[in-house]
Formats: sequence, C-alpha cells, structure tokens
Amino acid sequence: MTDLLPEIDRGWLYAVAEGRHPDPHSLLGQHQVGDGFVIRALRPFARAVRAHRADGSVVELEHVEGGLWQGYYDGPGSAYTLETEWEDGGSWTADDAYRFVPSFGEVDRYLWGQGRHEQLWHVFGSHLRRHEDVEGVAFAVWAPHAQAVRIVGDFNGWNGLGHAMRRLDDVGVWELFIPALAPGTVYKYEILTRDGRWVQRADPVAMYTEVPPKTGSVVSHSQFTWSDSEWLEQRAARDPHNSPMSVYEVHVGSWRPGLSYRELADQLIEYVLETSFTHVEFLPLAEHPFGGSWGYQVTGYYAPTSRFGHPDDLRYLIDRLHNAGIGVIMDWVPGHFPKDEWALANFDGEPVYEHSDPRLGEQLDWGTKVFNFGDSQVRNFLVANALYWLEEFHIDGLRVDAVASMLYLDYSRTEWVPNKYGGRENLEAISFLQEANATAYKRNPGIVMIAEESTAFPGVSKPTSSGGLGFGIKWNMGWMHDSLQYISRDPAYRSYHHNEITFSLVYAFTEQFLLPISHDEVVHGKGSLLGKMPGDQWQKLANLRAYLSFMWGHPGKQLLFMGQEFGQPSEWSEQRGLDWWILDQPVHQGLQRFVGQLNRLYKENPALWEQDNVPAGFEWIDGGDAANNVISFVRWSKEGEAMAIVTNFSGHPISPYRIGLPFAGTWDEVLNSDAQEFGGSGVGNFGQIEALPEPWAGRPASAELTVPPLASLWLKLRRPAEPEQSAERESDEVPTASSEDLSLGLPEQ
Repeated sequence: MTDLLPEIDRGWLYAVAEGRHPDPHSLLGQHQVGDGFVIRALRPFARAVRAHRADGSVVELEHVEGGLWQGYYDGPGSAYTLETEWEDGGSWTADDAYRFVPSFGEVDRYLWGQGRHEQLWHVFGSHLRRHEDVEGVAFAVWAPHAQAVRIVGDFNGWNGLGHAMRRLDDVGVWELFIPALAPGTVYKYEILTRDGRWVQRADPVAMYTEVPPKTGSVVSHSQFTWSDSEWLEQRAARDPHNSPMSVYEVHVGSWRPGLSYRELADQLIEYVLETSFTHVEFLPLAEHPFGGSWGYQVTGYYAPTSRFGHPDDLRYLIDRLHNAGIGVIMDWVPGHFPKDEWALANFDGEPVYEHSDPRLGEQLDWGTKVFNFGDSQVRNFLVANALYWLEEFHIDGLRVDAVASMLYLDYSRTEWVPNKYGGRENLEAISFLQEANATAYKRNPGIVMIAEESTAFPGVSKPTSSGGLGFGIKWNMGWMHDSLQYISRDPAYRSYHHNEITFSLVYAFTEQFLLPISHDEVVHGKGSLLGKMPGDQWQKLANLRAYLSFMWGHPGKQLLFMGQEFGQPSEWSEQRGLDWWILDQPVHQGLQRFVGQLNRLYKENPALWEQDNVPAGFEWIDGGDAANNVISFVRWSKEGEAMAIVTNFSGHPISPYRIGLPFAGTWDEVLNSDAQEFGGSGVGNFGQIEALPEPWAGRPASAELTVPPLASLWLKLRRPAEPEQSAERESDEVPTASSEDLSLGLPEQ
C-alpha cells in the first residue's frame, strides 16, 4: 500500500532528517491518509523498522530516503511502539516521540502569549509526566528567533537528530514529549539561529542542574512532602511589616564549608535558635556558574544551586526551618544576568531575555546583561520566577537585589536613552516591579518583598494602588552609611558628628525600613564590622555592643551578616569559613550571648516592632545631647507600653545622668550592654531605677541614671508609681511624633 502514499517533498524530508525543520511532527509520527494511517519514523542506519500497534498487529515500514521509514495500515489510528533492527543484529523497541499531541496546552500558550502565565514553571522546562498514558518527559522552551530546536543529552549521545522539537506558535514556544526518560537525565537545547549556526543552551526553566562547573540541565521531579502547614497558616494571619523581624544573613557555602542543605538544617537551625534571630536570609541560591559572584550572577533562575544537593534537599532545609519557627528570606536577582554563552545571553542567537539596545541591555559595572523589562514574555518569566520560589519552596520573602540599577536609565551609564517623557526613570522596570510585588502579595498571604534600594526614589514601600513600587520593606542604606561612619570615629570626635547617628530619625517613617549590616559592608577591603570600631579590643567590642543595641532599638527591622554576631575579626571571604575559632575567647562568647539576648528582648516586647512604621511608635527623650555623645528615646507599643533606650557613645561613664520619662515608678534595666556576662565592665544601675514624678525636659517624670561607657541601657516600666504620685498617661494616648518633634534637639543638617 505504500505506493498509494503521497510523494514526500525532498526538501521537507531532508529538513526533517537533519533536524532543522520547525515542525517535524508534520512528517513524522502517525497521520491519516484516506481510510487508513501512515506511520513515519526517522531511523538512520536501521536494517528494519516495525510498528507494533496496540491491537497486536505489526506494520512493516519501508525505507524512503535519508533515514526516513514509513508504513501504511487500514483502519482506525492507535498507539504503537517502534521496533528498530540495526545492521549489527541488535534491536531496540520504544515509543515514538512523534506520535503524541502537544504536551503544552492551548490555554497555557494563550496565557504565555499574553504574558500572564503566573505558574509557567509547570509548562516550560522539563517535566516527568504521564502523557496519553505513557510515562516520559515533556520539554518546552521559548526561542522566538530560532529556525529549529533539538534536545541533546546523555540519553541520545548528545546527538539531537532524533529529537527535534516542534514550534507551536508565533510567540516561539517549542515542545517535545520524549517517552521513557527519567529524572536525572542531563540535557540542553540545540538551537539553529537565524544566521545558520547551531548553538547549545541550558534550559532557562530547568529546575535542577549539574554541579558547576558543569553546565547541563537535569530533569528533576520533586517527591518531597511538606510538613509546615501550621507555619504557613500562621504566616498568612500575620502582618510581616509590623511583626518582629531580625534577620541573620547567610552565605551557605562559607557559613560552615562543606555542608549540604540537609546537613545545614541540623547545624544552622540549632545556631539560629541559640542566637534567637527570627529569620534567615540566604544569599542567592539560584544556580550560578561562578562562586565568587556569591550567587548574584544567575544562569538558572528556576534551579536551586546543586552545589549543596537536590532541590528537594533545599525544600527539606526550609521545611525544617519553618518547623523550628524560623522564617526564610532569599536574595532574588531580576535586574541583570551574566553573559555566559551557554545560558540566557543571546539565547537563540540574538537577544531574547536582554534588551537589544546595549544602552539599555548592558550593565557595565558588573559586565552583565539587563533584562528587557518591556517585553511581555520576559516580564512573565521574571514575575513567575518570584512566585516559583515563594510557592514551590515556601520562601517567606524575597530581597530584591540592586533595585536602583533597575529604576534609572542612566544608572552607571554615560550613554543612555531617556524615557518617553524625557526623564531618567526606567518606566518599564518600574511597571515590572509593581507587577511582581502586587502578584506576589496577592497569591501568597504573609510574605514580604524587600527592596535593596539606595536612592531617594519615592514610594518604594508604598502600595501599587497608590502609585508606589509595592515593596513591603526597603533597606535603609542611608542609616547604614551614616551610622557606620559615626561609630567608626574616635569617641573624642563623635560630638562634632552627632547628626550622623540621629539623622535617620528625621525620615524614619517615610518608608517601611530594614536596617542592614550586610555582606556588602564586610568585604572588598571594608574589613569586618568589629574592625570598623575604634580603640583596643575591649573598646571595639563595647562599641559594637552599643551600636547593635542602638540598631535593635531603632525603628525598623534588622539584618546582620553572619560572623558579626560574635565579632569576627577578619573580613569575610566566600572562599573560607567564618572565624569560629574566635569563640574560644570569652569576650567573643559574651558578644554572641549579647546578640541572643537582644533578639529575645526584641521579640518579647511589642514596643520594639509593633509600630515600626508610624511616628506613634517613637518619641525622643533627648536627641541633641551631642556634648555627652548620648542619645535617648522611647519606643511605644499600640497598648502604650514603653521601652526607654539610652545609649552612651562616649568613652567614659556618665553619672548621674538625668532623663525625662513618660511614667513615674520602677523601671527595670532589662538590658545593659556593659554587663560582665557580655564582656563589659559591669557599670550600671543594679537592675532597676526609680523614676520620680518630677518633670524634666517636657516629660512628667524623671530619673537619674548611671550610663556606662560605650554602652546602651534598655529600661522597661515594671511598676508604675501610685496614682496620686504618678503623672498619669491615658492608656489610649499613644505618643505621636510630629515633624517638629522629630527635629527637636537635633543639630541643624
């Protein structure tokens, strides 16, 4: 009957045989001809090919030309397998990849075409699935400029002639279902560019990769069962912007080198519970080829780095953290990506993910490419990527890296293209960030989106409905810069720079802030945090305790990079572990205990976090005592509970030191950073002070303190004075700070 089959165009035949046809399924597989069906298969060098139909019948195929075989049968179409005999006598029977309908559905194609597929990781990449009752792996990739795409891997000897993909639409979706493949298969896409070159690329939506420096994508299938439902329910009911958040920033590879994700679960959780941080923030965990980038030059946006194990091992780590009551934040890098030729750059031979204009598509500072934020599919790729980490890995928040580089068209550029209004703002990037934030908050109650943004761009943490960027929290880089500059000065000269330590309170409520002492401040010649402190070892440690006390008392969340909690003396390097040996010294053990106590007191006292983002949560006692290098203020809870914080940045004790207080009565000295248990000299107030109903500096009560050198005191009202002796404060009369209050006592800026 094969003589009744239509003649095959030789150009079509050889395009398919050479794997360069955009629709190999149009020739290969099973096709109706009249009342029967023709089966065609590409089997170069075969001696015989047979199709075994589901009803048990066998169809003999005949060689046509160029390795193409075909055979005809009468009757209805059915599933079949192909048996191939080779010249050496061997044989191989397998399902035919070209007999299946597309595994990429029409609704998915529509959503992707509109740039609105919020879970595109379910359809792009490689997926173990049952398709038409056959187990195998479905592959799909976006390559809009490609002439042809083939899949190469360890399963086909890295020869893609037998696994050419079909193009499904004008948007550029390519798809192929390959039966019988299993998790662990290594693969790449082989792409025929418009100028006729074959290039190999890793899968942009691969969810697992080979261990660098290898660059292959790996078929992955999660078998993990989560056990953190209680955590997620509690998270959904909690407002993260007005809840306690003290963050321990971790670079997984150098915290304790050599640990896998699963080994890290045991050791990191024990340590974080000991030091009592509320959250862990991981430097980027998406796959990256160069370890020296710390994860900030991403090539696999959907693949957790395989350096520390399988993606399910990362799920295990996060699940364990949640069950221990510890939140998880991860760095996310949507602003730029590296130029490695096997990854995203010029993906199908020309710009796909990056902007084609180098004035918009090149980040000169880092030698990287910049995403084309105006392209619907690129935006979709990135928005869905944020959701992927939040939903597939139960991440509680994303810290978005280098937001300033995205917001401004002239960021680190001498040549740039103004926006349509003639301005320097990148309107497309702004729109992307708004979309990413709004979508993340909509789909995942209780998560937090955090911006590393170093400029005065307005409304970073304002809702998108009000024209803001929609982040929940912004890193306070101004506070970081000013406070580190102040604390690094010799105490003898600090009085001349008092505004450096107080100025952040002028703008503290213009955004919802986090105070960061991050990895960026302890690397590249900047030295360690301890090394920034002036004086001898005792003074350095005392300065650091006072600084951290001020930081934890200041409105906003806190972030501390690993090692600084015990006073690591050397600058951090990703190539070695932390200076854990220094904990053999009692004074460094004291600092570590102190940070743990800071965190415990912080979590236990709503006054320190419940009103972080409104002026009602803060009130100056005295912000202008530059002569003594002392600042003092009160933090308020919604219920009117107060925590008074007095910090002496001078090198000598001050006694007596009189301060005004909102209540008369007994105040407990709940924290003294100079306590001997923390390595201090033990100067203080014997655990409590009595505030008398004697007005001072506009306050209804006052007390005389002994304020230790280079130290901070936290005072909490234990027992108010008797009503007739007390200057009462109505319970609903929570103090508010006007703009006049904020500047009261501050030196002129």
